[in-house]
Amino acid sequence: MTPPRLGIGVIGAGRVGAVLGAALRAEGHAITGAYAVSDSSRDRAAALLPGVPLLDVPALVERSEMLLLAVPDDQLAPLAAGIAATGMVPGGQLVVHTSGRYGTAVLAPLARAGSATLALHPAMTFTGTRSDLARLIGCPMGITAPPALLPIAAALAVELGGESVVIAEGDRPLYHAGLAHAANHLVVLVDQAREALSRLGIEDPGAYLRPLLEAALDESLRHGATALTGPVVRGDAGTVGAHLDALADLDATGTPGEPGDVSDTYRALALAALSRARLPEDTRQRIRVLLEAQPPREDEA
Repeated sequence: MTPPRLGIGVIGAGRVGAVLGAALRAEGHAITGAYAVSDSSRDRAAALLPGVPLLDVPALVERSEMLLLAVPDDQLAPLAAGIAATGMVPGGQLVVHTSGRYGTAVLAPLARAGSATLALHPAMTFTGTRSDLARLIGCPMGITAPPALLPIAAALAVELGGESVVIAEGDRPLYHAGLAHAANHLVVLVDQAREALSRLGIEDPGAYLRPLLEAALDESLRHGATALTGPVVRGDAGTVGAHLDALADLDATGTPGEPGDVSDTYRALALAALSRARLPEDTRQRIRVLLEAQPPREDEA
């Protein structure tokens, strides 16, 4: 089912909204306008949606056959309720949001006002630049909609270049938690590793880490926990202890007044690795004792 060419209003010209608006425009849809508050959003709209007017929300609702709501999760419910309260939503208007957390229940006020509501979430980290457009090709997109509207949601995903996957309404929080845990916490982990190598004087820690991380990511995506390597899964308690000492020193000698967090992260992730490792119980217990030991406070050191 191919959606008709639509006049689309983009509410939220952030990293996601501006890119998806540009992708839909390239498919022949007309972008009626964009709502952008911050200077960075206005600049992004100018770069990705040149010639598109910046309008307020009521004007976008009035002009558009489809609204693309690309706002932070906590703003979505108030936005939907606010639009519905204006009484301007025409019957049959399509409203699509891009939140991973929510299905369509969050848009219930608009559905009661006669709108057709969909949730479409690209499983991708956006930079808010034109490079994202190519990355949409083949990108999985979690869709949620009433059964009669699922073909429209799937068709929109195809127009964006993606591959739709139906996510049940009640499964959206776990779906989004899995994605956020992987992507967001990967950034934290890599940044901490970069910090450790930078402290040693390695000039380009990202380049140094790249071969190791790309191999580890590829293997883990293919094989899950069986891709684990390192001292925990080998049962090398002495090495784990040496790591903890070194990372405690790293945290203690960081920016004054800003306690380091690398050691705590290492302990938490090493415990998670330990729970997935197949080790003799006595070895497992030795490592667990090390990881669960409370490090001395700064005033006790």
